[in-house]
Amino acid sequence: KVYAYVCDFPSNLLKNHPRVITLPHLGASTVEAEENCAVMVADQVRDYLENGTVLNSVNFPEVNMPRTDGFRLAVVNANVPNMLGQISTVLAEAGHNILDMLNKSRGELAYTLVDVETALGESCLERLRAINGVLSVRTL
Repeated sequence: KVYAYVCDFPSNLLKNHPRVITLPHLGASTVEAEENCAVMVADQVRDYLENGTVLNSVNFPEVNMPRTDGFRLAVVNANVPNMLGQISTVLAEAGHNILDMLNKSRGELAYTLVDVETALGESCLERLRAINGVLSVRTL
């Protein structure tokens, strides 16, 4: 009997199944390629954590927005109408001016980066998290 399914191309349909093990796909077959892949992955993870940049993702859209002098917000949300309107309304009602914004989608998922002039308070972040269809909100 097969105990588990192991896959190096994870999908949202499989990620929470108790008998599915998902691993990142690494196409490295030489020592040099492994080292280059490790450096590339580390650089991309750091860029995601620090700037919200997404590159070479299996399930997220590619997003790369240059930093402004402001404060950055990263929002993962359902790809449905009026999400950007709701996000910008919450920011405007809290007195935040948007300096730059980028929204990209892949299938049913969208990812939004927003730079604002002033730091976001916890009240504003909670209002953003309360929007139906918002999956996560983080400040960078």
